[in-house]
Amino acid sequence: MLRVLAVLVGVAVVAVVVALATMDRWIMRVLDPGPFDPAATPPAPDYRRPEAWAARPELEDGADVAISELPAGDQRTAPVDVFYLHPTTALGPTWNASVDDPATLEATTRGGTLIQASAFNACCAVYAPRYRQANGRAFVHPDAESERAIEVALSDVSAAFDEFLAHTGDRPFILAGHSQGAVIGARLLRERIAGQPVQARMVAAYLIGAPLRPDQRSPLVPPCERPDQTGCVVGWNARGPEYRPNGLEFDADDPDPMRDRLCVNPITWTTDGTHAPASANAGALFLDTDAPAIKPAFADAQCVDGALVVTTMGDPERDFMSRLLLWTMGPDNYHPIEYQMFYLGLRRNAAQRVEAFGR
Repeated sequence: MLRVLAVLVGVAVVAVVVALATMDRWIMRVLDPGPFDPAATPPAPDYRRPEAWAARPELEDGADVAISELPAGDQRTAPVDVFYLHPTTALGPTWNASVDDPATLEATTRGGTLIQASAFNACCAVYAPRYRQANGRAFVHPDAESERAIEVALSDVSAAFDEFLAHTGDRPFILAGHSQGAVIGARLLRERIAGQPVQARMVAAYLIGAPLRPDQRSPLVPPCERPDQTGCVVGWNARGPEYRPNGLEFDADDPDPMRDRLCVNPITWTTDGTHAPASANAGALFLDTDAPAIKPAFADAQCVDGALVVTTMGDPERDFMSRLLLWTMGPDNYHPIEYQMFYLGLRRNAAQRVEAFGR
């Protein structure tokens, strides 16, 4: 009996190991949208209408949320605006997601404006357009069909940016995004901002969790090398020392997907590879937990070969679904919490750059 039990346990362990090793491929198969069909593309949002926005200063939304230790400013009188692009928040086998699906609306608040865009509500007025986000396959296995889906998302973001500029006038602004939002934001920065008159009004670009290699950045917008530098771009991809790329990584077909990615350390705000200890981290904040609280000295950070390597990290105290997402991404892949791990430092740095821009 004991021998049979041991065999069953061994089989179960092997099954778990196999499941872990193949989870990324299974997910991509389930969510594969097949051939791109323009007729299946949902209608474009109308950015003149408030429902086309996940956040605006005059709306009550996730970007307004704050805790008592970190009070939000009055966005109606803020001197600077933020154009924020949320990460992938829709899961389904379609090339582009509808902007009015209830599940996607809720996920965009919980996984975007609440936990990320709120970092800017002390210094700035936050605008966050909804857009027909592309299927994750477009970024994991890019090809001609993937590019068609990305172009749909980019066309929405470009239209939203036009409305944003028309509404905000000649005010300074910050460009921000995460994951898919950061990839689309990089295109916007390269194609609509760099070298244009509007570039003079850009305080900084925080494009976090995207593979920002040199060919994806404009030479007219340098990396941020100092915490008070303006007109520059910030990016990082947080990974642990045991990280191994899997089929859910950006450019998963690349044998070295972390190669040449922009890494600005969110503790030192430099790119020089200096190790920053956790004690220098102003603190993490997970606003999607039951009792959000500042977690000081949460994680260390060091830029190494395109990755922001985190070797020590506190317990993020995530709920089951959030922990499942971290598990699914693979060992030591901290992509889903790249804003939250350094939330206070990011919040303070945005205010620092706004102050420096106004001098």
